[in-house]
Amino acid sequence: MRILHISDCYLPRLGGIEVQVADLVGKQAEAGHEVEVATATPGESMPGVHRIATRMPFDLPVHPMGVSRLLRLMTSRRPDVVHIHAGAVSPFAWMGVRAAVRARMPAVVTVHSMWDPVTRAMYRGLGGLFSWRRWGLVGTAVSEAAARPIRAVAGSGVPVHVVSNGLDLSGWRPTGPARRAPENGPVHVVAVGRLAPRKQPVRLLRLLRAAAGEVRLRATIVGDGPARGAMERYLRKHGMDEWVSLPGRRSREQIRELLADADVFVAPAPRESFGIAALEARAAGVPVVAWARSGVADFVRQGKEGLLGRSFDELVSSVVRLARDRELREAIAAHNRETEPVRCSWPVVLESFDDCYAEARSRVR
Repeated sequence: MRILHISDCYLPRLGGIEVQVADLVGKQAEAGHEVEVATATPGESMPGVHRIATRMPFDLPVHPMGVSRLLRLMTSRRPDVVHIHAGAVSPFAWMGVRAAVRARMPAVVTVHSMWDPVTRAMYRGLGGLFSWRRWGLVGTAVSEAAARPIRAVAGSGVPVHVVSNGLDLSGWRPTGPARRAPENGPVHVVAVGRLAPRKQPVRLLRLLRAAAGEVRLRATIVGDGPARGAMERYLRKHGMDEWVSLPGRRSREQIRELLADADVFVAPAPRESFGIAALEARAAGVPVVAWARSGVADFVRQGKEGLLGRSFDELVSSVVRLARDRELREAIAAHNRETEPVRCSWPVVLESFDDCYAEARSRVR
């Protein structure tokens, strides 16, 4: 099958969508598909990557002539399906949708983020302006939490399926013995993610500070981003820099090593559409603490793979409970080590997308 992926952002930029799309492209190519990518992200030439990029203010990944350029690419390459990847607001991706509709090509749109009330209102307005609900699209979201607001806006005219992000489970499966925290030592809490305000990393520090008032903790928060300065000031102000470490960005290999030394993983963002870092921790055998209404709840069940909270105080209590209750912590860790989140494995994800492609082709016919 010839597949054309369209994404505002792509390699060499590194982020959740960029890495996930690149991994999907690689896995589909390994499965025998002919796969190409169109992106508005500038960068060096890469095989199969069409960079429809121009200089824009703030390096925004968009092209003013995106629709015509993408339409020209589609009519010359003639893909069997166009797979568009969108965040909350992705102008170039939606230019790809319009080009696919004009070219009468099957289109699957994957939304990688959560639609907040403002975003939902915007798409309702665009529905009235462009009637995109009648374009024959097939939608996918990365979790049930992300799919609910999309279905509320799209209505019955656009099928919205849940197709998980993919993970190479073998690369995260623990190989050494299960970790046992020292009897009287601190419990090691780990978090991984971009240090951006929308991820609320300072709120994570507040959570750790509240939990540390009841139990002994040490924490490692991996990642980098614009909120790092605010986090460092918070740590200094509250005397937390002796037991909270901000090592910056780390490679996948380094994160695997860190997770082998972790007792608890915390996913602090309340509007997390999926949580690939939390999935990596769960696959590595670490109990996960996360918001009950986030996408993490698709692969973390209460008391099984971790603990879920519906408020800040419940998240604090969950961390404290796992720190105090060694038996519960080790039981969850053992379950995570012995079982795999199969629906997040690449074979299942690829099969799910193949089904969506078939549905999109039938809708165009």
